[in-house]
Amino acid sequence: MATSAPVVTPAQGIELLQLARNSLESWVRHGRKLAPALPPQGALATPLGSFVTIHGRDGELRGCIGHMLPGGPLALEVIELAIAAGVQDPRFEPVTTRELPALTYEVSVLSPMQLASADEVEPGKHGLLIRQGHRSGVLLPQVAAEHHWDRETFLQQTCRKAGLPPEAWRDAGTELRVFTAQVFSESTRH
Repeated sequence: MATSAPVVTPAQGIELLQLARNSLESWVRHGRKLAPALPPQGALATPLGSFVTIHGRDGELRGCIGHMLPGGPLALEVIELAIAAGVQDPRFEPVTTRELPALTYEVSVLSPMQLASADEVEPGKHGLLIRQGHRSGVLLPQVAAEHHWDRETFLQQTCRKAGLPPEAWRDAGTELRVFTAQVFSESTRH
């Protein structure tokens, strides 16, 4: 199964991380959305699906919001997603000014999604979208790698994320889509 790899360079990845950090800090400190100094160029101007993940002081998840499908230029999406991950993730209270210095950011740039069978899912390589009826759930590729999940566990956990029974991936009416992600993380730059 071929999935097109995203085309963001390491330098652009660092720029995306800075945009994520600066945009959330601007929003929390001043209530203003960050405006890039220059229009995005190259891959940063390309519409690509993306997620921004924020971790707290001890590495615990502090927020994660993303779009599977692109809504606009990648750089502008990251600005919006960083704010959303910091103040709109329903699992967490909004980030406070006091927390800002301890946060670390991760930006995942997604390839286009492709239909797949369960046998084609490769944990650690693929992210996974499972959809059945009106329910859907997504897990990024790094989630399976971080937890050392095998294929079946990854499928089950994505079903749970969708609010489906763990074995729903076996149902004929369940849609599986895979994608890859290019992941940029502040925690790997230290």
